Amino acid sequence: MVTSSQLSRGAVTRATVVLIALRVGYAYNWFDLGPGLVPLGKEFGVGPAAWGLLTAAFLVGAGLLQVPAGFLARRYGARPVSLWGVALLALAGIGSALAPSFSILLATRLAAGVGAALFFSPAIGLVASLYPTGHRGLPVGTFATAFSVGAGLGVIGSSLLIPEVGWRGSMAVGGIMLGVIVLVALALVPRAAGAAPARREPRRPGWPAGLRFRGAWAIGVAFVGLEGASFATGQFIVPYGESVLGWSIGLAGVIGMLFVMPSFFGGPVGGALAERRPNHRTQLALATLLAAGVLSALPFVGLVGAVLIGCTFSFGYGFVYAVMYVLPHYWKEVPAEEIPLTIGLFNSIQLAGGAVVSFGFGYVVGAFSYRVAWEFLALAVAVALVALALVPPIASVAAGPPAGEGPDPTAGPGPSRTARGSGTPGSADRSAGTGSGRAGRAGD
Repeated sequence: MVTSSQLSRGAVTRATVVLIALRVGYAYNWFDLGPGLVPLGKEFGVGPAAWGLLTAAFLVGAGLLQVPAGFLARRYGARPVSLWGVALLALAGIGSALAPSFSILLATRLAAGVGAALFFSPAIGLVASLYPTGHRGLPVGTFATAFSVGAGLGVIGSSLLIPEVGWRGSMAVGGIMLGVIVLVALALVPRAAGAAPARREPRRPGWPAGLRFRGAWAIGVAFVGLEGASFATGQFIVPYGESVLGWSIGLAGVIGMLFVMPSFFGGPVGGALAERRPNHRTQLALATLLAAGVLSALPFVGLVGAVLIGCTFSFGYGFVYAVMYVLPHYWKEVPAEEIPLTIGLFNSIQLAGGAVVSFGFGYVVGAFSYRVAWEFLALAVAVALVALALVPPIASVAAGPPAGEGPDPTAGPGPSRTARGSGTPGSADRSAGTGSGRAGRAGD
C-alpha cells in the first residue's frame, strides 16, 4: 500500500490540487440552480414553496447516502467511491438541464445529491491521508472550504450564463465542466491512495464505533441550522435580490457569491486553529452565533449591508466547517478507518436537517415574507447550536498527548504529536489509514 511518506511531494500536490478542483466543481453543481429558480418557476408554473422542495431534494439525496458512502469507502476504498460519486453528480447536472418536467427535475436533483454524498466524506479522508499527523489542518480546511469557491462561482457564473443560454444551458455547463475534472482526477489521483485497507483480523460484530460516538451525533445536530442557512442563502439570495430589492440578476449574483465564497478564507484559519487549540466548542459557538446574528439583520439593510453580512456569514461558516472536519481525525474513540463513516454520519444529520430548514425557509417565504423567513433562518441556526454542549473536547495536537500517556512513537517531530498517545491500548496514531495500512490515512 502507498503511504503519505512513499508518495513524492509532486504526486501529493497534484492529487491535492485535483481533489480541490473536484470540490470546486462539485459545489458549482450545488449552487448553479439558485439563479435559475425564477425562470424555471415560470416554465413549470411553480413558486417559492416548490423551489424549497427542489433545493431540499438535493439535500435529502446527499443526506441519505452519507453513511452508506462511509461503509462503501471502508470496504472498497475512498478513491473509487468518491470519483464515481462525483461522476454521478456531473451526469445528474446534465440530466437536470434536459428535464422535461418539474417532477423529472426533482428526480435529477435527488440523484445529484446522491452523487454528492458518495464523493464528500470519502474524499475528505483521502485528502487527509496524503499528509502526516499534525499537518492535515491546512489541506483539509482548504479542501473543505474550496466548496465556497465553487458555490460562489456557481451563483455568479449561472447568473451570467442564464441571460445568454437559459437555466438549462447554465446547468449543462456545470455538469460538463465537472465531468472533465473527473477525467483528470482519474489520471492524477494515485490508485493505491484510495485502496481499501488490508485487514489482519475480522471486524467486530455490531455497529462501528464511529456511528456510536456521541460527539459525531452532537456535531450533526448542532449544525443542522447552519447547513440549512448556508444552502438557503446560496439558493434564495438571487431571487430575493431580484424580487424584493430590485437588483438586476447580475448584481444579485455577485451578492449571492459573497454569501458563499469568503468562507474559503475561513477554512484554512479554522483548520489550523483546530490542530492548535483545544477549546473547539468555544470556537464553534462564537463563529456560529456571529453567523446567525448577521443573518438576522439582512432584512433591514441595503446593498452595502448585504455585502458585509454575506462576507461575515460565509467566513464564519467556512471556519466552523473546517474545524468540524478536522476534529474526527483526533477523536481517539473513533478508529482511523471509520473516519469517513463518522464524517458521513454527521454530514447526513446536517443535510437531512438542513433540507427541512431549507424547505421551511421556502415555505415561510411563500406563506409570509422574506423578512420573516430570514429571521426564521437565524433562529434555526442558534437553536440547533445547543447540541454543541455534548461534543467532547480534545487536546490540541501541538500540545502532545494527554497527561499519563507517553509520546506517540509514530508521530513526527514538532506539531505532529497527537492526543492519541501510545500509552493506552488501541490508541494507535491517527495517521492510521484506511488504504495505507497504518500511515498516511491513504484510504479514508
